[in-house]
Amino acid sequence: MTLTGNWSYPTAIRFGAGRIGELAEACAQAGMKKPLLVTDKGLANLPITVATLDLMEAAGLGRGLFADVDPNPNELNLTAGVEAYKAGGHDGVIAFGGGSGLDLGKMVAFMAGQTRPVWDFEDIGDWWTRADADAIAPIVAVPTTAGTGSEVGRASVITNSVTHEKKIIFHPKVLPSVVICDPELTVGMPQFITAGTGLDAFAHCVEAYSSPHYHPMSQGIALEGMKLVVENLPRAYADGRDIEARAEMMSAAMMGATAFQKGLGAIHAMSHPVGAMFNTHHGTTNAVCMPAVLELNAPVIAERFDRAAGYLGIEGGFDGFCAFVQGFNDSMGIPRKLSELGVTTDAIPELVKGALIDPSCGGNPVELNEANLTELFEATI
Repeated sequence: MTLTGNWSYPTAIRFGAGRIGELAEACAQAGMKKPLLVTDKGLANLPITVATLDLMEAAGLGRGLFADVDPNPNELNLTAGVEAYKAGGHDGVIAFGGGSGLDLGKMVAFMAGQTRPVWDFEDIGDWWTRADADAIAPIVAVPTTAGTGSEVGRASVITNSVTHEKKIIFHPKVLPSVVICDPELTVGMPQFITAGTGLDAFAHCVEAYSSPHYHPMSQGIALEGMKLVVENLPRAYADGRDIEARAEMMSAAMMGATAFQKGLGAIHAMSHPVGAMFNTHHGTTNAVCMPAVLELNAPVIAERFDRAAGYLGIEGGFDGFCAFVQGFNDSMGIPRKLSELGVTTDAIPELVKGALIDPSCGGNPVELNEANLTELFEATI
């Protein structure tokens, strides 16, 4: 099977090896003539970024670059990015990289034309309607990892540098106009990033599948996304140049982000404050939290995972799935405790507070409260 396609769901996607070569066409499709490429500090000088800037320059698009983006991007990065966008006279953004580059790039395009502070557009009720939709710049997204699925998301996660809280900023027009998914851009990921990002995609699918909300389309996407991760993440982890496995993981990442319209849960409610306070890798943090959250949710989700396990090729129903998850983590060197990522027990009260106000909290199958979140953090730290 040739893993190449042009898809229109949930946005226009150019999928396949080598398709970064179509960047100029994608920019034209999105209506850009002078885009700003936004990526993170770690990617700024890597060959894939330099080659992409060369493609831009050769097409007459310039080589505008903003890379002052932290692993957990914050409003200071955003302010600097908007300033660079305006100073350069840009008319769109190429969001390039993993979750941090994609999220910050999308927010630069969103905020460049707004007059209110970014926190006024948090994903609460209809706050998104406060934005001037006509002032949102076009976005082309180019993922270089396979995890967050932010390339097909309508929101970004931005850390408040003062309160150390992660906030979800939402607007329908933050969904990129065009996405280029080229698995060749992911072959250079080291094993620990391959594992962490891949398990982020897995967590999105697991939590969407667990969510109590009604959304059969997302439910089906989540199940198939889990299957792609189970079958292909070990291959990509063992051999980073396995293009087929890399491609399937890029699909799984987009599927996870599409599926979690159905909701997330305690894994993300825990992971967001941990990442904000301790600057941990998001996907790795999710993976550490998953076994304890599955145990908490067992009374509600066991039956549906009894059915899913067989499709995933896992014996033993829900209990077998839980054992598989821990073994999956172990096989890729994921720590069993958050303390191994630098998280300390004295932070539990603040972490619980952060989890309770996280939007993911409301999507958990078992209602979250101070008591059971405290137990979850105690079990994982």
